[in-house]
Amino acid sequence: MDFLIASAMAQDMGAQQPSAWGSLIPLILIVVIFWFLLIRPQMKRNKEHRELVAGLSVGDEVVSAGGLLGKVTHVGDSFVQVKLSDNVTVKLQRHSVAQVVPKGTIDSAT
Repeated sequence: MDFLIASAMAQDMGAQQPSAWGSLIPLILIVVIFWFLLIRPQMKRNKEHRELVAGLSVGDEVVSAGGLLGKVTHVGDSFVQVKLSDNVTVKLQRHSVAQVVPKGTIDSAT
């Protein structure tokens, strides 16, 4: 019976531990996949939105994040004034402008 224990211990001594790089490769691969599929596209969208908000000017037709469609009548540092109809004008924060639409969109929407 003693000879079985000795052979079991000999088999255990031959087992190798995985290298540090071998265990880090899956983690690095997950980070790279997240970077290209999630983080990088979000950073690109944020940059495009910052450029859109910085380029707002009087006369632009815009859609707000809430879905309001109107024409910009005044541009301030942090707010824009948007005319929704003849007697309705609202102030919006600049970053709540979702997109600038082509000229004439308001006329074709009504």
